[in-house]
Amino acid sequence: MQASHPIVKDLVLIGGGHSHAIALRMFGMKPLPGVRITLISEASDTPYSGMLPGHVAGFYSREECHIDLRRLAQFAQAQLYIDQAIGLDLENKQVICAHRPPVAFDVVSLDIGSTPATVSVPGATEYAIAAKPISKLLAQWDQFVENVKQNPQQSVRIGVVGGGAGGVELTLSLQSHLQKILAQHSSNLEIHLFHRDAELMPSYNKWVRHRFQEILQQRKVQLHLQETVSEVQPHKVVCESGLKVECDRIFWVTQASAPKWLRESGLATDADGFVQVNNNLQSISHPQVFAAGDVATMVDHPRPKAGVFAVRQGKPLFENLQRSLLEKPLKPYKPQKQYLSLIGTGDGKAIATRGSFGFGPLQLLWRWKDWIDRRFMQRFDDLPEMTSEDALSSPHSATMRCAGCGSKVGSTVLARVLQRIEQPLKGDRPDILIGLDAPDDAAVVQVPANLAMVHTIDYFRALINDPYLFGQISANHCLSDIFAMGAVPQSALAIATIPYALEAKVIETLFQLLSGAIKVLAQANTPLVGGHTTEGAELAFGLSCNGLVHPDKLLRKSGMEPSQVLILTKALGTGTLFAAQMRQKARGKWIDSAIASMLLSNAAAATCFLEHGATACTDITGFGLLGHLIEMVRASRVAVELHLPAIPVLDGAIATTQQGIFSSLHPENLRFSRYVSNPTAAETCQHYPLLFDPQTSGGLLAALPQQKANDCLAALQKLGYSDCQMIGEVKELVEELNLVTLVL
Repeated sequence: MQASHPIVKDLVLIGGGHSHAIALRMFGMKPLPGVRITLISEASDTPYSGMLPGHVAGFYSREECHIDLRRLAQFAQAQLYIDQAIGLDLENKQVICAHRPPVAFDVVSLDIGSTPATVSVPGATEYAIAAKPISKLLAQWDQFVENVKQNPQQSVRIGVVGGGAGGVELTLSLQSHLQKILAQHSSNLEIHLFHRDAELMPSYNKWVRHRFQEILQQRKVQLHLQETVSEVQPHKVVCESGLKVECDRIFWVTQASAPKWLRESGLATDADGFVQVNNNLQSISHPQVFAAGDVATMVDHPRPKAGVFAVRQGKPLFENLQRSLLEKPLKPYKPQKQYLSLIGTGDGKAIATRGSFGFGPLQLLWRWKDWIDRRFMQRFDDLPEMTSEDALSSPHSATMRCAGCGSKVGSTVLARVLQRIEQPLKGDRPDILIGLDAPDDAAVVQVPANLAMVHTIDYFRALINDPYLFGQISANHCLSDIFAMGAVPQSALAIATIPYALEAKVIETLFQLLSGAIKVLAQANTPLVGGHTTEGAELAFGLSCNGLVHPDKLLRKSGMEPSQVLILTKALGTGTLFAAQMRQKARGKWIDSAIASMLLSNAAAATCFLEHGATACTDITGFGLLGHLIEMVRASRVAVELHLPAIPVLDGAIATTQQGIFSSLHPENLRFSRYVSNPTAAETCQHYPLLFDPQTSGGLLAALPQQKANDCLAALQKLGYSDCQMIGEVKELVEELNLVTLVL
């Protein structure tokens, strides 16, 4: 994360809703120097509600109706934390998350949407599919659609609970999609819609209510009006009247509710738990808190929980967040009372309504709605280039910074961070004679006799705008050399460069960074015993690690023997994927997969290789698969036959290399191609460029006896290395330059 100005304030956005997506885009176009933006979202993409019924009906792909938050955050120069917010510590100005340390803020904004109210109905949470969170709804819907496709002759019974606009539109959309799949067997489809009132869609005018009821009846949807669902059983809906209806899937689309933690945090909320905000979209109880979208209730201008209001609130929310951070007066916002609704009927038509007016359904109205929705999504697909004129002048003057030891982070900062970091004390590790609990000029660790000590060090710039995850990835990367040698890590020293910032912001960054690193170190039973910190333009981190191994069990690059096989534990592609992310060319889901791979430790894989008789091992990092393989081959005086199609590859890596997107180290790694016997033929294979792709926290490559390969692969799979593959065989050396033969 480049920091051209010292960080002086933290803006934290909780949730990737429509308002926050628009605000992030505007922050990317008009950034605030000195302000660090952090988006906390449960997923790396966010659904656009206007297109979701069309997606359910089969008109849009998932990508077409989701905003890529990773790409958007990259454009806005914001940190993206994939996690769930579960609380607010308003006194200490911290967001409490489910799976990471608390996140500090100066100003915080909420746009987390709402969820259907299910608490009061027994069995609804367990056996019904809630309309929100939408990600879970779509995952279960996609799985159900696949099941129906595989068995098109089966009977299908669907129940939808909730007769508001959302429930009606969902009913028509899923019916339309299922009828297409079932084709000649559409008579096997049975749809039930349950609603407690006498009429559907109570918030709409009388004509709209009656028109949709007619459409549902024409399409043979079984309406159960004035039926209150009292219980949901496995594959059964039970109503207060005694009505019981068998259903294969039950969708829950009732009135919206808010997460309990909003009220529990001390925020002023309405009767349903939604955050009460004034005309500035600012909490009426806590001025440092803003809220927009479904999660907010405007006290002076209450409006329905509809996506159109969340979209309209995006710009005023951005303006008031900016003004709050700049300590300027806020601007009031008054939402419109009436708005145009275009409601799809699932068959390529839509009904238009505004106030007491309404007509349709017509194909022309659906085309109009489709044009509006696609134009909205295009704003996030075609992100503009940011110019220097867009940047506002920094409200805070930068301070001249020293280099050398003068650039070190202050001792009080270190002391305060170390007090917050939880790790084993010296008493838990008697071999640590001097550590962080009583710092000295250096750490001292007792070394047992008759064992060899392995030393390694690594350090690199942040490749992800999340210091907590970056700390984990860096620690895995640095420890990997220890594991590749067959050693057990003993202790580590940290090396960190923290972006220029006020002291409180330096503390926050360093705390997040070290918390991530210590999480990985603790899993390896390895204490952090010291380190060195400095300030700089951008975040960077590394570890100096040591480990112990009996000399007889040391795994060397020189241990390969003819007739052995090669096993690789992780997929390739981190270099090209993060190069693509820098250019805003990578999909968020691709980066998600790459991060998951980098967070996977090599510790268990190393132990597994030793148990299955491995004689040589290395970890795949900067030189790429081929570069590190050549090191092994030359040291062992052997040759290898490498099966290109068998090499595992991360999602999106082939797509980015085919676009000509490579890591800056890729051209230098190409020099290893001179050791390949058939490079011209291999260039036709889409896997070939990834042989030279530098990896961060890459997998292990090991040589072991062929008769143990299958058992080793099965064991690695059970340990979580789902991408592990046998990728080649070790051969006798014939010619010095023909070390690697590629098999297509």
